[in-house]
Amino acid sequence: MGGQKIVLLSIFVCFYVFSLVSCTEFEAGGENGWIIPQSSNQSDIFNQWASKNRFKVGDTIRFKYKKDSVLVVTEDEYKKCQTTKPELYSNHDDTVFKLDRPGLFYFISGVSGHCEQGQKMIIKVMEVESTTQSPPPSSSLAASTHKKNHAVRKTSRFLGAGLVTISILVITVFSLV
Repeated sequence: MGGQKIVLLSIFVCFYVFSLVSCTEFEAGGENGWIIPQSSNQSDIFNQWASKNRFKVGDTIRFKYKKDSVLVVTEDEYKKCQTTKPELYSNHDDTVFKLDRPGLFYFISGVSGHCEQGQKMIIKVMEVESTTQSPPPSSSLAASTHKKNHAVRKTSRFLGAGLVTISILVITVFSLV
């Protein structure tokens, strides 16, 4: 009987580890990418896109652009479209930024005039949910939302930890046989 408890506990630990390491990579702005909005009525296009997505710690944002840049700035610099003291600056045509904490992140274009034309975005990263809270919406809803809003892919982080957990599970099962 004790062996069955160990196997069940091992399976529970395995599923728990895999549930904690899932993250998503989003493409900034969806299918259009990180571009200057085409008209003044689209000046809030990036914030509209961001508000349709749910970002978690560990997710990443991919910025694809040509002859442009992306800066991570403070709230005040965001409001003023100020590019003089960014926390991060990149102009490599394909920038991936990891959302490493909960809270707000402010992104602007570093090319003169682009931010003023609406090439800027605020992303809100959700607090990590504790296991005592109610579960998130059904996975089919989350998956369809991500597909609709062009999340690039869902990935698993810390694959090594998952492999170690599976190895322990296999060894435990075979030691009981």
